[in-house]
Amino acid sequence: MIFVILLAVGIVLAAVGGSIVWRKRRPRVLKADRFQDRWQELQKMCSDKKNWPEAVVGADKLLHEALKKKRLGGKSMGEKLVKAQRLFTDNDGVWFGHKLRAKIDNDPNVKLKEAEVKQALIGIRQALKDLGALPDGKPADKK
Repeated sequence: MIFVILLAVGIVLAAVGGSIVWRKRRPRVLKADRFQDRWQELQKMCSDKKNWPEAVVGADKLLHEALKKKRLGGKSMGEKLVKAQRLFTDNDGVWFGHKLRAKIDNDPNVKLKEAEVKQALIGIRQALKDLGALPDGKPADKK
């Protein structure tokens, strides 16, 4: 008797509440203006070679924030990047930027080359565009 009642309750929950319980969250739309303002601040930092490490670290933190706001799972930044890799058009560039940030964290006095800083920031910028945190620069479709 109890089995029949539990079965009936399960069927009702599956039929009525299942769509509520199992519904996926809609992806969050990011406020691009906030991210764009912070990205411009990071770009200004690049004019002085002394600020390059801070700019790379700041860009990686900005990407981490965008990934969290998009609700991409994972405990660490690396796990979040793995979950998001299907969204990125330049996955290698994103990873290059993240690895350069890790290199800076491990050795704050590391000497950075201009080319690697540019490559890291370009990869992270593209990831932010792919997530919708920065405008992609493409003209909007006219209707």
